[in-house]
Amino acid sequence: MNGTKSNIKNIGKWVLRVLMVLLTIIIFFAAVLYFSLKTICSDKYPVARQTLVTTLLETGQLKFLASWLLSPEEIQVVVNSNSMEVMSGKVNSALISISAAEGNKEDGDTDSGKDIEIINIAGRNYSGTLMKVKDPSRISLATIYPWRDKGVTLDQLVNGANAIAGINGGLYDSRNNTGGKPLGVLVSNGEIQRNEPQECGGLVLVGFTEDNILQIIDINGMNKKDVENLIAENRIRDAVCFQEEYSDANNHFVQLIINGNTRGMNGLGSGLNPRTAIGQCADGSVLLLVTDGRGKAGHLGASAADLIEVMEKYGAVNAANLDGGSSSCMYYEGEYLMSSVTFYYSNNSWRLPAAFVVK
Repeated sequence: MNGTKSNIKNIGKWVLRVLMVLLTIIIFFAAVLYFSLKTICSDKYPVARQTLVTTLLETGQLKFLASWLLSPEEIQVVVNSNSMEVMSGKVNSALISISAAEGNKEDGDTDSGKDIEIINIAGRNYSGTLMKVKDPSRISLATIYPWRDKGVTLDQLVNGANAIAGINGGLYDSRNNTGGKPLGVLVSNGEIQRNEPQECGGLVLVGFTEDNILQIIDINGMNKKDVENLIAENRIRDAVCFQEEYSDANNHFVQLIINGNTRGMNGLGSGLNPRTAIGQCADGSVLLLVTDGRGKAGHLGASAADLIEVMEKYGAVNAANLDGGSSSCMYYEGEYLMSSVTFYYSNNSWRLPAAFVVK
């Protein structure tokens, strides 16, 4: 009996020693990481500091790190010097002619992938996938309405809509990966499924009209009735909201290209993160772009300038940022072409309340 107690006691000591060693290692690496980040944020490395802070402020879970490294005043200085110029122009629908795109689909054509092109994109700090859909009438918004606590994965939204492909898009409650509720305004098949325009500041509505023209409309300051009138007047059929705001609390952007005019940058413009963006070419073709980042494949991510470069290269007349971070994903023909940067969801997606899908 005494021998058994002695063995248990010795095992307990070894377990305690192992735990102490692990704790010491964790503390050591945490200290190294902290002081490394503090060094990056010093005056010696202004560009690195600006990139780090703007990147952190665009995240949902790591914003607090910026306040650990810099004072609120220092953070706001970085934000003010690395933003994007105001882009308030309205989409000119006359610049888009979709008759040729829709005319390519012959009666009885059952090849759903015929007018979809997949293009691999490679940048200095990111890689991505661009999906070009020639017929814009194939793009719609799939949702889980009525809203509930938990959303579903992108593949579930795509398959549930009997679609062939999809991307995430729109502002939503992503806390704890619940994903059951969009934020702001959402329209699906002409139905306003959420109308809370004052829920967040700087909201911009991004989506398609009944004539299949991509619209990018600033709704900041509107009330519910204003939104109802706007959707009716513009004949919006499918749309989500994303946020245009530069502060030490949020660092989001939406407009990229309006009527062929690219958005101007102040400083770096934005940080580096995974991104999801949408654009439309003069012939009506729709560009769906998703990029990686946050360490995935060794990449930091794409900037606003990177998105503009890709969209401009492939002919976008109008383009907008839809979302980013761990939510960014693309699904096509039964597999994820781009998936979450989170290890656990690396072959899946976060839970979502809605997604743009390709029928």
